[in-house]
Amino acid sequence: MRKIWNKGHRIRASDKHLVYHFSIGTLLFVFVAVLLLLNIKQLMRTDWEHFSLFENGLTLSPYNFITILIATGVCALVAFLYYRFCYDSFKKLLHRQKLARMVLENKWYEADTVQDSGFFTDLQSRSREKIVWFPKIYYQMDNGLLYILCEITMGKYQEQLLSLEDKLESGLYCELTDKTLHDGYIEYTLLYDMIANRISIDEVIAENGGLRLMKNLVWEYDSLPHALICGGTGGGKTYFLLTIIEALLRTNVDLYILDPKNADLADLGTVMENVYHTKDDMIDCVNAFYDGMVTRSEEMKLHPNYRTGENYAYLGLAPQFLIFDEYVAFLEMLTTKESTALLSQLKKIVMLGRQAGYFLIVACQRPDAKYFGDGIRDNFNFRVGLGRMSELGYGMLFGSDVKKQFFQKRIKGRGYCDVGTSVISEFYTPLVPKGYDFLGTIGELTYIRQDGQVACEAKATGTD
Repeated sequence: MRKIWNKGHRIRASDKHLVYHFSIGTLLFVFVAVLLLLNIKQLMRTDWEHFSLFENGLTLSPYNFITILIATGVCALVAFLYYRFCYDSFKKLLHRQKLARMVLENKWYEADTVQDSGFFTDLQSRSREKIVWFPKIYYQMDNGLLYILCEITMGKYQEQLLSLEDKLESGLYCELTDKTLHDGYIEYTLLYDMIANRISIDEVIAENGGLRLMKNLVWEYDSLPHALICGGTGGGKTYFLLTIIEALLRTNVDLYILDPKNADLADLGTVMENVYHTKDDMIDCVNAFYDGMVTRSEEMKLHPNYRTGENYAYLGLAPQFLIFDEYVAFLEMLTTKESTALLSQLKKIVMLGRQAGYFLIVACQRPDAKYFGDGIRDNFNFRVGLGRMSELGYGMLFGSDVKKQFFQKRIKGRGYCDVGTSVISEFYTPLVPKGYDFLGTIGELTYIRQDGQVACEAKATGTD
């Protein structure tokens, strides 16, 4: 947790022209410094004691003209290098300027009208606005995260300062990752340059009950179980599922994969076990998965190392994942009786699976309420919407009461997610190289796992 005493830069009304003032001041200093450096010999030869501006006059020799051109060129070069290599510093200035203008343009300050006194007192003096109170807002950038701290004084602008998410996200082109209320302050944490936090498939790691999906984002499935992944055709949903499967196979998890359309995920059946695509096999798999959860829960309580409050990992048990692709399409294939029974089993899994280490990952194009009955949708802590989705689709996924502006970008694998913290942020699936062979890689991982299991069994029985 950050220390609140390290608040950062105070935003002031004078910051409304911060970029302009900084640029002019810096470049003017560079311009004068270069001119003095190029003319230092002439300046040293000048007799300043007897120098008179009226006698000598102001003349511009060809050499002086060249030095001015050189100084101007150096200023342009300095500006380019600063923007190119100190871009974050420039963005800090721009962000502080935007925050100052946000307060001023929304008139979230107190001011008095004062009269300017002039030399001609008999003429009508001009009135101007003098700010007597400006809200305490602090800005800080650290490791790609923006921390914006607003003092809460219980004044008439408190409601505005407590609801800055939309303005900050759209105005600063960042994504909110956390919103924390402290004693007397509200702190907004935003991620700057979200796409820069995208990782490659090789960097996706599952460890300690969590799955790293971006540099700044980890799905803690141990504490926030079950995932709901939505997205239309071409949104990157299938590649995302395959990426998750590959990452999980690098650990000791057991996977069960259902693909009712007999498409990409069903192809994994040629290189690994527990992959189903027919209706009866899929229903049997869900029932067996539920029965396994119940059996493990009972066995955990009989384990000699069992302790109240501890989960499956404490006892050294492997997590179990059921990955259900095209969930809605499958339910449409079932009769009313079959779909009711299946929903009942899935609801029990999402309600009771966390302690025993039984997790559900469901993928569909749109999470319509009729396919997620009895509040089952609310128990999916990790939710992802990929590709182009309508406002209705986002409402079904994250809740209709969510106040979030969703923007569309033509980037495959981009969307929005909630990792279980009720904060919706921009999301990018891990990058997959063109022509990447998922089937071959997953087949190799499966072979290595099976070979390792055979070796362990042989060692346990004492055979070679």
